[in-house]
Amino acid sequence: MTEEVLFETEQSRSRGEIAQYLRTVADKLDGDGRLSLSAGGESVEMDVPERPTFEIKAEREQESDGTELSVEFELEWDEGQEGGDGAGGELTIE
Repeated sequence: MTEEVLFETEQSRSRGEIAQYLRTVADKLDGDGRLSLSAGGESVEMDVPERPTFEIKAEREQESDGTELSVEFELEWDEGQEGGDGAGGELTIE
């Protein structure tokens, strides 16, 4: 399996700024599904299909200088296909 990173950015942001980015993504998903990502000289446009696979992962990593917690949100689909079957149970976020 070969992975090609099409776009990547990582910066410290306030919770409010992150919430605004997530709202923008949510609005795009509710709309035509077209996401345009850009930072610096990098950019990519993607058309999210109607039913992608949605993954949420919460992790704890032990590192030499302490413990790092993370929450990852991922949309995934096969290029040219409509996405996954939604298996795995009902998701609730509170």
